[in-house]
Amino acid sequence: MKISFANALGLHPQALQLRARRMEVLASNLANADTPRYKARDFNVDKLLRGPETPKLPIRKTSPDHLSLDDEDARFRLLYRVPQQAALDGNTVEEHIEQAKFAENALRYQASLRFVNGKFSGLMTAIRGE
Repeated sequence: MKISFANALGLHPQALQLRARRMEVLASNLANADTPRYKARDFNVDKLLRGPETPKLPIRKTSPDHLSLDDEDARFRLLYRVPQQAALDGNTVEEHIEQAKFAENALRYQASLRFVNGKFSGLMTAIRGE
């Protein structure tokens, strides 16, 4: 009997990759907290994990330069964070918000990691026949 890791693990391996990438983005924001005119960036992991949304109306491309809805790069664009209060030098990084987002993302990363670890432990138990 074959074991399908994709079926066994679900979307957690993809979630781990996206959360690791988000940690890099948030760390970059924190590292540039004192850089003039730096704009804080972020992306929505949950939206990416849900997959592409189906449009309510059919969309017709009239130019080859238009983006398609199934374009992975278009879905994974970094967005600018709208600050509650931007600095006078144009920097939009708010350290307390970035730290909170980083901590939340790290917690969710750890939860996915524990879930994957538990799945592998269960698969190993099944393979050994214990």
